[in-house]
Amino acid sequence: MNMDQNIVSKSHSGDAVVKLAGVVKTYGQMNAIDNVDLEIRPRELFTLLGPSGSGKSTILRAIAGLVSIDGGQILIEGDDVGDVPTYKRNIGMVFQSLALFPHMSVFDNIAFPLRMRRAGRKEITRRVAEALDMVQLPNIGTRKAHELSGGQQQRVAIARALVYNPSLLLLDEPFGALDKRLREEMQLEIVRLHREIDVTIINVTHDQVEAMILSDRIGVMSDGKLVQVAQGEDLYRRPVNRFVADFLGRSNCIDGTIRKDAAGTQVITPGGAVFTVDAGFAHMEGKATSAIVRAEDITLCAARPDDAALTGIAGKVDLRLFEGEAVYYEVKVAGLDSAVRVASKSGEFAPGAEVWLSWAVDRVWVVGGETHA
Repeated sequence: MNMDQNIVSKSHSGDAVVKLAGVVKTYGQMNAIDNVDLEIRPRELFTLLGPSGSGKSTILRAIAGLVSIDGGQILIEGDDVGDVPTYKRNIGMVFQSLALFPHMSVFDNIAFPLRMRRAGRKEITRRVAEALDMVQLPNIGTRKAHELSGGQQQRVAIARALVYNPSLLLLDEPFGALDKRLREEMQLEIVRLHREIDVTIINVTHDQVEAMILSDRIGVMSDGKLVQVAQGEDLYRRPVNRFVADFLGRSNCIDGTIRKDAAGTQVITPGGAVFTVDAGFAHMEGKATSAIVRAEDITLCAARPDDAALTGIAGKVDLRLFEGEAVYYEVKVAGLDSAVRVASKSGEFAPGAEVWLSWAVDRVWVVGGETHA
């Protein structure tokens, strides 16, 4: 097996590599997977993102055959795998625990799935060497797994998952136990690997930054439901509801009602503050809404700028924290239950200062007022 050959393969036929159709999994009265439909594209790096208990890992384990489903279908490369055991699904999987055999050599850890498939000795030697080269760990085959650093163990686990050339690689929060720097290095390593080998990857994480870095598309999970599927930038700028907006980055969900008049399309907050939104939201006139404004899109000013492209509201600084790359503010606004969060390059305002929160009209996205609307 040459790990970097055949990057363009039958997987590019356009058919979904993995398809979930009405999948349901219940535990007692709880729907861990609640009627989920999803298609994973050929050679896609797809991330299931959500908080703990949202159902993302249950979906991954159902695809792997480690969890039986109570309704619907799971198809891998067009075949219904409902009755197919895990070892026959041609998948590789990396868990957060890694599940390496600590006192076995690196070579034997990586060779294990090949031996279970009764591969010959020469083939095993060749494939293990290729797998170690692939994860940039040549010449460590004789070392014991427990002698390796955390990052090296991660790479060995990935090599073991890919050594038998699966069509699908499943990653179940494999970087959760790593420190920030090492986690970032491994995320970039996955991106590199994905470019070089012919494999579809499904990643599960609660880390929004990881999801943005790694993914071609992201599926956001909540309470067993697949809430929204889109590319990272679309999710970030055009969330389907408040839950998605809150889960991705520092967002401000400013409640109010849409009004349309000679001045344009506006949001009126409960405290009477008014700001402009894009005319495309005029169809929501009279409805309770939430205007989504990202913390990094807000500028704090001593007075309201005279610029028609900008809008905003008045407030008073309640909290100021220096974060290195930015200064984080929380600003109280009359009539709003929550402070408005601001990530600013300028740190000139102290708590108690009266400020104008200013942002570009085209940086506001409006959704229904309910969290899951």
